[in-house]
Amino acid sequence: MDNINKDIIAQINEYKCMFQMPSKAKAEEFVDDLFRFLFPVVSGVEQGYYAAELALIRLKGKLQELFLPIRDQFEIGCTSATERFFDALPSIHAQLIKDAQAIFEGDPAAKHIEEVILAYPGFFAVFVHRLSHQLYNCQVPIVPRLFSEYAHSKTGIDIHPGATIGNNFCIDHGTGIVIGETCIIGNNVKIYQGVTLGALSVSKDLAKVKRHPTIENNVVIYSGTTILGGETVIGEHAIIGGNVWLTESVPAFAKVYNTASVSVRHKKEKAQ
Repeated sequence: MDNINKDIIAQINEYKCMFQMPSKAKAEEFVDDLFRFLFPVVSGVEQGYYAAELALIRLKGKLQELFLPIRDQFEIGCTSATERFFDALPSIHAQLIKDAQAIFEGDPAAKHIEEVILAYPGFFAVFVHRLSHQLYNCQVPIVPRLFSEYAHSKTGIDIHPGATIGNNFCIDHGTGIVIGETCIIGNNVKIYQGVTLGALSVSKDLAKVKRHPTIENNVVIYSGTTILGGETVIGEHAIIGGNVWLTESVPAFAKVYNTASVSVRHKKEKAQ
């Protein structure tokens, strides 16, 4: 074996020893398994009580297995983190039903809630966020990001696990949405594709500072809009039109639009 091959193998082995991380594939498998468990319509098979109980035990084992490589990196430990997660699952499920209802009611093209659960990327992204946010609150490292990036890869929607999102959250279409770590979103908020709720600065020394905006209850944000800054607050019932750039707060019930300038060429101008 030549020296180049030996060098790269040595580097890979050293890297493996330095960083023990959960399995990305197993994290994605857990998300899919839990989705099918919470929403049997996804698999098309309804489970009886005992079959569901067995599936729940298996899911708990899979989550603990994910935690094992990082068990020394968070204080509450694998068992406590697992128990807290599954204790929260009934309230997470109830919240997700409200999210599905909000998406259904907000989209005339949706024929029933089951369609939203089965086919809408916005709902899947919110589902994953509810899971990852629970683990984030338990200070579990890396696993919440594995979950959120799985949703990102499948839907094009990037929601940091740290973002706080209220009830009845509606994502319409969704592709290209970015929601930052310290963003706070209230109840009954609707967001369209291409919206960024981001930070004014990405300096590392601001890691523990609120960097992302607050969106209060009953706000609608249309496609292509960018809202930046930890001190930026979008007041209740505000409507933010498409392709708007905001770095300052907007009062309640405001309407913010990006006014287009239309120029029509006459026939003589076209001929020249």
